[in-house]
Amino acid sequence: MDLKEAYQELETCARQLGLDVRREKGDFEGGLCRVGSERFIILNDRKPLATQVRVLAEALATLDLDTVYLKPAVRELLERAKETGVESNV
Repeated sequence: MDLKEAYQELETCARQLGLDVRREKGDFEGGLCRVGSERFIILNDRKPLATQVRVLAEALATLDLDTVYLKPAVRELLERAKETGVESNV
């Protein structure tokens, strides 16, 4: 699976969970965010696609994904992200 396909699959997963994926420019890496009662994933549009895929995977890996169908390659990517020990900032 190439990076573009991985990004698209992860973004679809986020949307199935009711999370908006926002791409912004700034001095940040991104991740799972909450503003009031709204949760979303923010990605830095200036970062390489590989970094955006990693940040998206790390954010999704902190969530309950049992109700979402994921391709085996995507589930493996999320399992690897979970092993990095990244904690949710929600």
